[in-house]
Amino acid sequence: MGWLRRFKRRRLLKRPFPAEWEKILREEVPFYPHLPDEQRDKFHAMLKIFIWEKHFFGAQGMEITDRVKVVIAAAAVRLVLHLDLDFYDRLTEIVVYPSHFKNPKHDGVTLGEAHQWGTVVLSWPAVLRGLKNPCDGFDTASHEFAHVLDRASGYFDGTPELRASGHYRPWAVVMSKYFLRLQERQGRGDGLLRAYGAKNEAEFFAVATEAFFEKPLQMKELAPDLYAELERFYGLDPAADPTCGLM
Repeated sequence: MGWLRRFKRRRLLKRPFPAEWEKILREEVPFYPHLPDEQRDKFHAMLKIFIWEKHFFGAQGMEITDRVKVVIAAAAVRLVLHLDLDFYDRLTEIVVYPSHFKNPKHDGVTLGEAHQWGTVVLSWPAVLRGLKNPCDGFDTASHEFAHVLDRASGYFDGTPELRASGHYRPWAVVMSKYFLRLQERQGRGDGLLRAYGAKNEAEFFAVATEAFFEKPLQMKELAPDLYAELERFYGLDPAADPTCGLM
């Protein structure tokens, strides 16, 4: 049904970008004002399609406003701005809670989840907190949408669909190196990557993605080969910008 999706997207792209969305982006999304001018139109186009294609649902009384949609969509689009929005084709709905939530299958509270069947669940305060602190290496929205990119290849296994067949071997070597190193620390982070990344390969990729966008200079210095693999996949060099969480 790819032809139908492309047809619908062409129709969506003809609709103007709502002026109020620009205001929301400037107020709530710290990386947005630093987007290069030549990338802003593409960002707007992807944002429109994401918001108008995906279904947003509130849980526990959460009201889904344009502000909620725009902020969450901005976090998602940021990851694929130099890839393709098709990475989110399996994603159909985003469920948003007004606070942290409980998953009966796990102990403690949950800030976000990505499910096999095309659903991402997010805590709204966690989304805002992740964006407002762009240099701490913790970003709930980026983490969960990284899982969606991973799943686009068919599995939650820490290896998304890479740009070329020749990229898989070096990716596996580098990712395994840092994943095993993090596991050896037995529940302690290394100052760059959060300890949660040692849980499995999928969580490692999501945690590494958070660090790539939020601690790019530190990653480039301490783990240059890991940085290079993520740079090649995401198609951007965030360390080139003096801010810590940007393009």
